[in-house]
Formats: sequence, structure tokens, C-alpha cells
Amino acid sequence: MAALKSSCQVGGATAWLWAREEASECVDVLFVDEAGQMSIANVLAVSQACRTLVLIGDPCQLEQPMQGSHPDGTELSALDYLLDGDATIGTRRGLFIEETRRLHPDICAFTSELFYEGRLCAHAGLERQRIQSTSRIRGAGLRFLPVSHEGNQSCAPEEAGQVQTLVHEILAADTTWVDREGNERRLEADDILIIAPYNAQVFELQERLPNYRIGTVDKFQGQEAPIVIYSMTTSSYADAPRGMEFLYSLNRLNVATSRAKCLCILVGSPALFEPECKTPRQMQLANAFCRYLEMATVIS
Repeated sequence: MAALKSSCQVGGATAWLWAREEASECVDVLFVDEAGQMSIANVLAVSQACRTLVLIGDPCQLEQPMQGSHPDGTELSALDYLLDGDATIGTRRGLFIEETRRLHPDICAFTSELFYEGRLCAHAGLERQRIQSTSRIRGAGLRFLPVSHEGNQSCAPEEAGQVQTLVHEILAADTTWVDREGNERRLEADDILIIAPYNAQVFELQERLPNYRIGTVDKFQGQEAPIVIYSMTTSSYADAPRGMEFLYSLNRLNVATSRAKCLCILVGSPALFEPECKTPRQMQLANAFCRYLEMATVIS
């Protein structure tokens, strides 16, 4: 608080400080980071601290966390409100960063088509990224490992076992990772990110693969790895404990798959790609997963 309206040129704080009465018009420009996870009400509260407000974020990734019941409309973040249903921002309202410096072009093609209106492209050199191995896992792009099971909701031991086998196979095959600069090195355990939608599956995977990077989608937003393995866990759309909106969430699929620099491996029951959709919204959710399957190479 002592730095407010002082000679300080740059400052950073949470919404609680910028919303205080003492902070009124104390800065020329206020940048709101992760504005896709900040509610309109909170952004309006902090806007009193500045003359110019800049929102930074990606509304196509994880939504703002919500607790309790709120009136309709309050679930929107500031960016969602500004975009008004559009996936990307127009040139008159802001700047869209159209290059990814992470995704191999084969992964970027999926991400761009499904989530960013075809506007996202891979930075030059990312096409050099690849996995070299004598195992089943090599090259770059999207992969699907089908694992048949029934009745599983938030934990699938069958999938966890297949993930364990796959990881051990990759690391036992003298697998190497070639980065965008063309540098090649041995692939290590830390180069593999393992994601699941539910904590119960995370715990199952951690028991089988201790000391690996394993967690939910929420834990790994903002992180990356050469290889990402996403265990879908639930046996079918009807078994989803939190419904299709959670398991088939477009934002969560975007975050999970876009952590991968080179290879994204979706592990799941084939029944997940055959949901009985009853609304246009359910069709939209299922379509993204079906498109993934169309663009992916099946691992046998």
C-alpha cells in the first residue's frame, strides 16, 4: 500500500489491492493476467485503479473457478464477456497472438481447427521436433491408444496399467527427443506428462508410476513436455460421474492436448467416441473428440 501513488514505476498485486479505495486511479495502465479466469465483477472492481485496462488471457483454456450458486451471467469471465461467443478476438477489439512456440505443426493443426478458428500456426522450426525410438511411440502428432473396459467412472485400473506399460516401453527403448533447434538428447521421465480428469485416476497412476509428472488438467495448465499422455478414465459417456460437460469439456481437452510439444497420446475406451447425444451442445462436445480420433494414429 505504501507504494501507491509514489514514484514507483511498476507494481503488481492481486485484485484485493487494486480494488481498494486508496488505489483509485493510481496507475496509467493495469494489466489483468489470466483474464479468462477472472469474473466481470472482479475486473470492474479493479478497473477503478487505472485509466487504461488491458486484459490478457485465453478463454479457450480452463474457465474461472466457481463455488456456490450465482445468478445467470456471473459464470462469464471478463474475456468471455468481451468475446461474446467468439473463440478468438477480432482486430478491432484486441490482438490475437497467432503463433505457438510449443506445438508441433501436426498438433497445432488440431488445436487451431477445434479451438482457435483456424488462426493459430506453429512457429518456424517446430516441425523439427520429434521422438526417435524403436518403441511404438515415435515421430510427432496425435495418437490414440484404445483400452476396452466397462463400468469405470473416476478410476480405470485397465488404463493405468496400459499407461504404465507404455511409459516403461518408451524409456527402455533408448528413446531420444529432438527439439526445435535440432538438438537431440535422451528422453527422460521428466519429459513425459501424464494427465487424468479425476483425482482417483491420478492416485492410481501415481501408485504405478512414482516420481513421474502426474496430475489433473487443472494442475498442469501452463506447463509442457515433449510427450503428453491423457488417460480419459471413464468407460462411456453414460458413466461420466460429472456428466458430459466435464469429461468432454472443450476447454479441458484443449489444455490437456496442448501441453504436448511433440506427441499427444490419448488413452481411453472406444465407447467414449460413440455417445448418444441429445442436444446440440452434447454434439459439439463429442465432435471435438471424434475429430481427434480422425486426425490421430491408432496405437496397436
